[in-house]
Amino acid sequence: MSALAERTETADGYRARRTLPLRVELVRQLKRRRTLVMGAVLALLPFVLAVAFAIGGDPGSRNGQVTLMDTATASGANFAAVNLFVSAGFLLVIPVALFCGDTVASEASWSSLRYLLAAPVPRARLLWSKLAVGLGMSLAAMVLLPVVALAVGTAAYGWGPLEIPTGGSLSPGTAAQRLVVVVAYIFVSQLVTAGLAFWLSTKTDTPLGAVGGAVGLTIVGNVLDAVTALGHWRDFLPAHWQFAWADAVQTRPEWAGMVQGTAISVTYALVLFALAFRGFARKDVVS
Repeated sequence: MSALAERTETADGYRARRTLPLRVELVRQLKRRRTLVMGAVLALLPFVLAVAFAIGGDPGSRNGQVTLMDTATASGANFAAVNLFVSAGFLLVIPVALFCGDTVASEASWSSLRYLLAAPVPRARLLWSKLAVGLGMSLAAMVLLPVVALAVGTAAYGWGPLEIPTGGSLSPGTAAQRLVVVVAYIFVSQLVTAGLAFWLSTKTDTPLGAVGGAVGLTIVGNVLDAVTALGHWRDFLPAHWQFAWADAVQTRPEWAGMVQGTAISVTYALVLFALAFRGFARKDVVS
């Protein structure tokens, strides 16, 4: 195609890379009610747990076995770790599915998707913007919970070392570094849910279908991981490695499980993201 033909197909000054800037999409998503509600829920959880411990008393070991939950009131670092432990399996799945699954499907349900593409915003550009913002907000949600929990725990139980249930402790500085690693790993492990939600979001005009489908499939993965009869096949399930981060909060951290979990999650996520982009590029958008 000649340069003259290319100029006749696009308006003067049009730059595809400048359409739907990330800051515009970010502001749009931050102003939505579901974002504010989800942020409030995550911020309130540490207060709820602190009140529960205040009413029920300090947790104690059961049957002579000490777990991470039993050390929740030992320090602010322990309290933050417990908040991550009780949330990683399900609660933190919801914001990931919500922010990544609602993003494209909601535009279709509002009948605004076709107008965005007619602006014109290239399809790949639209998906990249929405995916980047969705993942960014998911990461922010995962950072918000331990930060609030660390503040609440420090105010309630003091600033001190992270007591390890199996024995020993980590200094406050080392504990803070390990918690950063834990949050990063939880985010990576949730990329599969993000990929499922985003792919479903490009397939349906119903946001609830995309979000609910991603959460439902994640739950199915957790159920399958509990079926011990599957044996080594469970190693290929992302859910099998979701709590591998516990190896990072040891006096001598073990990284093998986290490396395997990262490889599994990233592989699944890349395939799902690729399917989303490929399918949306060929989709007949009428809503």
